[in-house]
Amino acid sequence: MDEIIKYFPNLSDNQIEQFRKLDFLYHDWNEKINVISRKDIDSLYTKHILHSLAIAKINKFEPGTYVLDVGTGGGFPGIPLAILFPETRFYLIDVIAKKIKVVKAVAEALELKNVKAEQLRAENVKGDFDFIVSRAVTNMPDFVSWIKTKIKKQNKHELKNGILYLKGGDLTEELKDFPKATEYNISDFFEDEFFETKKVVHLPLKFVV
Repeated sequence: MDEIIKYFPNLSDNQIEQFRKLDFLYHDWNEKINVISRKDIDSLYTKHILHSLAIAKINKFEPGTYVLDVGTGGGFPGIPLAILFPETRFYLIDVIAKKIKVVKAVAEALELKNVKAEQLRAENVKGDFDFIVSRAVTNMPDFVSWIKTKIKKQNKHELKNGILYLKGGDLTEELKDFPKATEYNISDFFEDEFFETKKVVHLPLKFVV
């Protein structure tokens, strides 16, 4: 928890309390439904919460922004981002019902009014979004094919509307067909060695009719 406060020193008391509660909530739910691997649950704040918040170092969501989190699993990156940006709406989807059950329970326990969670495939999502976030659910070409028609036309950020994707390793091959993609090294923002090969990829996408 200390590292969250270290990298995000301007949190309100309520936000700090919400981030603190994540430890109990995820340990408790993980006993019932395994949404985080056993070896990672004790590194929850680094490997899941702080990793999710790397997106906030690339882009600060303006009030009224609408964000889709595809393949959210237990609620990452959506839940930490929803705590950080209470005036941004987050729509968290996953195809696995038990994972969405956990997401809904965590959001309810934290009284996150800006989170909606649903068991749904990305291709079946209705509506359009300023940004679509995800954490390495598939390769970029497939991901783009799922969501390319779901981007809002009007930009309200310096960063163009599109994808903010958490991924690690050498992405040269995967991004070769996306010359507009920008890779941001998370190690530029967070010191832990876990982030040495981790990146946020921003891929602007044009509105498609």
